[in-house]
Amino acid sequence: MLQLLRDGDPFIWLLVLTSVVALAMMIERGLALRWSRMIPPPLLDELERFTHGGRADALERHALQFDSPLGRLIRLGIANTTLPRDENRDAVETRARREVSRMERGIVVLEIIVGIAPLLGLVGTIHGLIILFGDVSQMGLADSSVFARGIAIALNATLLGLLIAIPSLVAWSYFSRKVESIAIEMESACSELLDHLYPKSAEPARPPANLP
Repeated sequence: MLQLLRDGDPFIWLLVLTSVVALAMMIERGLALRWSRMIPPPLLDELERFTHGGRADALERHALQFDSPLGRLIRLGIANTTLPRDENRDAVETRARREVSRMERGIVVLEIIVGIAPLLGLVGTIHGLIILFGDVSQMGLADSSVFARGIAIALNATLLGLLIAIPSLVAWSYFSRKVESIAIEMESACSELLDHLYPKSAEPARPPANLP
């Protein structure tokens, strides 16, 4: 690898830069998408207490203390209790989509890297072969080992591209599933919150249908 960097092939340097970006995104998303940060257990416990007769102001304080996507949704739901249930639900769903979009921000970068890393490796290989055959046409094959070494260097670009793409694909799949799981958990918690903020007995009764 050090020899490849010393050779100064531009596509190898692009692949190295791509690997650094991929690693940075994996670390950043791994830290950002921790369950304890997205859905703090103390906040879930307080929500459970609220559904069993707890106070909304205590839940709101916990949502402010444990600032998180779920906490922001809970605060929004409690703040909008003056609105009808359907309007409050729509506001919470809109905010939830924004929170999910923020969680997916770095994952999109990994998805792009999964696509471009093998292509960069392939282009690097073709570039190396063009240079190799150009040199051979000028100097001939006085030493076959030189030709074999040139082929090996060219193929290393494809190998490096695959070595970057495969872990990125695994990370992208894992984080995508994790965001999906977090979104389902937040949806369940918000639905439970709204059910207890708007008990059915407090909803206005519908007028009876006109009988024929």
